Amino acid sequence: MHIDAQVVKALREKTGAGMMDCKKALQEAGGDEEKAVSALREKGLAQAAKRAGRTANQGLVDSYIHLGGKIGVLVEVNCETDFVARNDEFKEFVRNICLQVAATNPAYLAREDVPENELENERQIIRAQALNEGKPEKVIDKIIEGRIDKFYKENCLLEQAYVKDEEITISELLTDLIARIGENIVIRRYCRFELGQGLESDNSSGCGS
Repeated sequence: MHIDAQVVKALREKTGAGMMDCKKALQEAGGDEEKAVSALREKGLAQAAKRAGRTANQGLVDSYIHLGGKIGVLVEVNCETDFVARNDEFKEFVRNICLQVAATNPAYLAREDVPENELENERQIIRAQALNEGKPEKVIDKIIEGRIDKFYKENCLLEQAYVKDEEITISELLTDLIARIGENIVIRRYCRFELGQGLESDNSSGCGS
């Protein structure tokens, strides 16, 4: 199937994938751009999974100061080589993670970092709320599952919607970068400081690793 070069170029600009990969994806999708995008994302996930076990001990620590010095963020993102650490696209990704942390103040990096006792407490609260709302017992487990998933999306950096494009999560943004750059990349840790933290509440700062 013939695919117009401009269509291939548009898909490349949209996904960041290589020209040949874009052309092949469009051919396999019968020219359907959305199907081609999905295929490229799946390929990126597969590539990222293969690279996940590779050692990432290079990278970058970046900082961001927001609102005239009222919020500050430190983020460490690791990659495999110093060459990639000096790559502009990698640097931009690290800066965007700083902006994400400044804007959303995630309590945890990943869902695996949430303590089980906190999850159990959330489940008990959700169960009590559902019963008070008159929900039947048989659907309460599904309600708990759904609200816990929402809890992850609000409180875990990797699960959050990207503030610059809420159609994708930080995890998907990371996976796309791994597929394009060709190295394992890990958001290692972050810390967020807010002026006056701890003076009135415990919710103004957060660190994740």
